[in-house]
Amino acid sequence: MVSFRDYFQEGPIPWTQSNLLGLQYLSGEEITLILDQAAEFKRLAAEGHSKLGLLKGTVVGNLFFEPSTRTRTSFGLAAKRLSADTVDFSPSGSSLSKGESFLDTARNIEAMGVSLMVVRHKTPGAQLFLSQRMNSPVLNAGDGTHEHPTQGLLDVMTMRERCGDLAGKTVALVGDIRHSRVARSNIWGLTKLGAKVIVCGPATLIPPQIEKLGVEVSHSLDEVIPRVDCINLLRIQFERQRGAFFPSIQEYAHLFGMNATRLKRARENVVILAPGPINRGVEITPHVADGKHSVILDQVSNGLAVRMAALYLLHRRQQELLSFPPEPQVSLI
Repeated sequence: MVSFRDYFQEGPIPWTQSNLLGLQYLSGEEITLILDQAAEFKRLAAEGHSKLGLLKGTVVGNLFFEPSTRTRTSFGLAAKRLSADTVDFSPSGSSLSKGESFLDTARNIEAMGVSLMVVRHKTPGAQLFLSQRMNSPVLNAGDGTHEHPTQGLLDVMTMRERCGDLAGKTVALVGDIRHSRVARSNIWGLTKLGAKVIVCGPATLIPPQIEKLGVEVSHSLDEVIPRVDCINLLRIQFERQRGAFFPSIQEYAHLFGMNATRLKRARENVVILAPGPINRGVEITPHVADGKHSVILDQVSNGLAVRMAALYLLHRRQQELLSFPPEPQVSLI
């Protein structure tokens, strides 16, 4: 774990990424590095060190091409906690309405002196596209149904706080796996840390061949509940669905909603998570959402620490690359 005094020391960090595009691309060691750094930031905040000068003089661009409340606010606050300036962008009233392309918009914002790009977009791979054409590091704040790496990290951090080492633990991801970028980031993060993952939901909301990611598939929440240490209840992504994937909201809640009756069949120390916004009465009842097993608000708090860690580590990595650029590859052909 990096201590407070280490923040101002020189030297490389065990971090090979120049962008944060998804947990699929990180090693277990890199994921642990981010989580440990986030835990340190959280500890410092609890001790009263809520404002750190680690990104002073840098500018973080928050480019959100999709609506967001928690993620956008969290990234903005994380940047300010690290003493960075921020530039906020939303498509409404922007030059996109005049025909400017996604890439030109990002390049113009970068030209204003932005050091880091935080990007949310409805198209999977949009951040990868940008990262190959920009000088600034790109941090994925959600790309369509692909990944949402900082949400995955904050979920894993919250589970780790409650369960300790996640190796050997069993986690259920319940609900709309098909349309959920959070599910994919959870799967990559948890399996790389040694956890067993069960995805559970209606057959129509489970992607085909998802077992290839190393997960178990179940269509019965009642069968899964007694076997797991953590249950992450994913929101039904109505805005991404094209067609009816189950007969009714009432039937979904009856078969896959977490309620007091199901909670009684869970393990004594089961941890209940739910990435917001939650649909009370659909994925989770108020009794469970506000009960002692719920860590929903802890997830929000941990999101700030995780995003501080991601911004800080990406900035440090970028500074290392600028100081010691990699040697060019020489072809022998």
